[in-house]
Amino acid sequence: MLKLAKQIIEGRRISDKDDLEIFRTCNLDELRTGADLIRSSLCGNHIDMCAIINARAGKCSEDCKFCAQSSHYNTGCSEHDMLDADEVVKDCISLEHQGVHAYSMVTAGKQVSGSDIDKLELIYKQLNEHTNMRLCASHGFIKAEDFKRLYDAGVRMYHSNIETSRRFFPHICTTHTFDEKLLEIKAAKEANLEVCSGGIIGMGEEFEDRLDMALTLSALKIKSIPINVLMPVAGTPLENVPPLSKEDILRCIAVFRYINPTAYIRMAAGRARFEDGGIEIFKSGANATITGNMLTTVGNNIKQDKEMFLKNGFDISQMR
Repeated sequence: MLKLAKQIIEGRRISDKDDLEIFRTCNLDELRTGADLIRSSLCGNHIDMCAIINARAGKCSEDCKFCAQSSHYNTGCSEHDMLDADEVVKDCISLEHQGVHAYSMVTAGKQVSGSDIDKLELIYKQLNEHTNMRLCASHGFIKAEDFKRLYDAGVRMYHSNIETSRRFFPHICTTHTFDEKLLEIKAAKEANLEVCSGGIIGMGEEFEDRLDMALTLSALKIKSIPINVLMPVAGTPLENVPPLSKEDILRCIAVFRYINPTAYIRMAAGRARFEDGGIEIFKSGANATITGNMLTTVGNNIKQDKEMFLKNGFDISQMR
């Protein structure tokens, strides 16, 4: 695996034509060491920290089996309409002062349109005016012209997880398709937006599905790849899925680094499964994370994350 890591650093790229079984059977410590070498060589020591705000919560029409906000399930999820601009701007300014690098507004639901997209456009303009934060948006299947409106308002990245492999996708969602996700990513790119897209592991998929997801994201040239570990929510169809082992999680992180050597491999939900803020994850190829209080499954607050990264020799300065 170290030999393969050095080849990747020199320009080799993994594809579906390669023998991928090695990723399942190789020694985990050697795999992690190689992934960390790829990360440091091609990405440096900077850790990118993004915070999110749930700008519109609950009542989602989609039936994603992992999601607490789906109206198809009884999870007791809190619900609220679009937040006021003042509240969002105040939150973003506070996070910027705490050292966060990027800010993402997330809205529940298949899409936003009409007056809601008007509100979002105005909020992004205010965020762009009052902060230097890199802005990301996550608003579902919006129209092509709305992607352009977001870009013109200061948004530079659009978030749309493919969630899993093409094969496994119908097992977790039936109200939209894998191809719709790919079309959404294409539309965002056509509006000059970078794309943040990843998925969830531990939903009952096979190891091959994780490999396929990594290869799909590589083919799409995704810049930021969030990896979530399923945190089962009572009331959802996946509430009783057995948890992945820490070893399986670390193997997945490392494999994603081998297949996507220059991307941000962004650890999202699931860090609470690890001790010490999940520092093992960031020694296995990850170089980005979701941080802050809005994601309750992280386990660390921003101050703790910054202390952890600095203690372990990572760079968390603002990068322009």
